[in-house]
Amino acid sequence: MARHEETTVENTYRIAVMGGTGPQGKGLGYRFAKHGHAVVLGSRAAEKAQAAADEVNARLDGGGVTGAANADACAEADVVLLAVPYDGHDELVASLPLAGKTVISCVNPLAFDKQGPHGRVIDGGEGSAAESAQRIAPDATVVGAFHHVSAKNLWAEEEFLDHEDVLVCGDSAEGKAVVVELARCVTGRAGIDAGRLRLARQLEPLTAVLISINKAYKTQSGIRISGV
Repeated sequence: MARHEETTVENTYRIAVMGGTGPQGKGLGYRFAKHGHAVVLGSRAAEKAQAAADEVNARLDGGGVTGAANADACAEADVVLLAVPYDGHDELVASLPLAGKTVISCVNPLAFDKQGPHGRVIDGGEGSAAESAQRIAPDATVVGAFHHVSAKNLWAEEEFLDHEDVLVCGDSAEGKAVVVELARCVTGRAGIDAGRLRLARQLEPLTAVLISINKAYKTQSGIRISGV
């Protein structure tokens, strides 16, 4: 059973969601807004972002989720969530005002062939999408998290996805603390500190394993850590 008493919002943030019109970004934005955070969904087209925001607000029976073009969405944010495809990722990150912000990367660089999904090799196996974001935006604090949470589950009716854990990796203790707290909006409990940012090299492609499990068992699988 989830320890729902832990879900009290300790801090509220203004969160900009890049990829806010996609299923993962919209689902996470919905969960954050539901628990008191101010959410701005970002897209290349402001009107598309606002349409997604209207959809989330309808789900919230009101709410204050807004939509804006990507850079405008980031401008006043405390936290920026990257929930975008890996193709075009680097160009997008370079275009955003990210200095001084906590940036959460849930980007999964995946490829698909006749054998199924697999992780793409980034920087010869010595990099990840999260590390690329940190390199491109050195004045931001990049944290990897929310890679393994199903978009379908995020948009579902359950109050909390209490069968899952959010794994959080990063090189800043302060940045990880922000994201560990935000995980409560999704699972009903704190996220799991999974180590340094370089471990995103393992966390990102693990999503391909979950996709394969989902196909084999006709489910929406997740990650749960025992012993913590």
